[in-house]
Amino acid sequence: MTDADRDSTVELSFETRVFYWRGPSPFFFAPIPAELVEEVRRVARAVSYGWGMIPVEARIADVAFKTSLYPKDETYLLPLKVDLRRRANVTAGDLIAVDLTIQLDRS
Repeated sequence: MTDADRDSTVELSFETRVFYWRGPSPFFFAPIPAELVEEVRRVARAVSYGWGMIPVEARIADVAFKTSLYPKDETYLLPLKVDLRRRANVTAGDLIAVDLTIQLDRS
C-alpha cells in the first residue's frame, strides 16, 4: 500500500438483505455482498483491530452511523443496532441500500 493509499478512503455502495441472528446475543446484520468482499479484505490489514474488526462509517436511508464490520463465514457483517433500525425503519428480510466508507488513514 502506498502513502497515497493510506490517506484515502474506500467507498462502497450496495444492496443487501438484513438478517436476524439468534445466537447467544441476538442481533440484526447486513452482509457485505460477495462481489465486494475482496475489496474489503484488500484494506483489512491496514485498518482492522482485534478479531479482524474494521471500523466504518455507513448510511442506510437518511441515517448515518459508525460501527465496525467483522469477518464471518467468508464475508463481513455490518451490525444494525436497535436504534439505527428504528430510525431507518428496517428489519429482518428487508433489502436495504448501504453506503459504506472505510477510512484508510486512522492516525
